[in-house]
Amino acid sequence: MESAILTLVSQFKAYAGNDGAANTLSKDEFHSLLTSQLPNYVKDSGEPDFVGRLMSSLDQNDDGELTFAEFWQLIGKLASKQGGFSPS
Repeated sequence: MESAILTLVSQFKAYAGNDGAANTLSKDEFHSLLTSQLPNYVKDSGEPDFVGRLMSSLDQNDDGELTFAEFWQLIGKLASKQGGFSPS
C-alpha cells in the first residue's frame, strides 16, 4: 500500500502547478491527470463536461482548484467502487 500512496502523491504533484499553484490542480490539470491516469473512468462517463462537473463536486471550497485532500475523495470513491463496497 505504501507504494500505491507514493504513486498517487507523485502523480498529483506531477500534474499540479503546471498552470497555477504548485499544490493544487486546476481544471485543465485535473483533466490531464484524469485522461492520462484514469482513461477508462473518463471514457466510460459519456457525459458532456464530465470533468467540470466532477471537479465541482470535489471542490469543497469552490475556489476552482483541487487540493490533494479534495482529490483524495475521488480516489476513495473509485477504490470503494472497485472493491464493491457500498457508499456510506
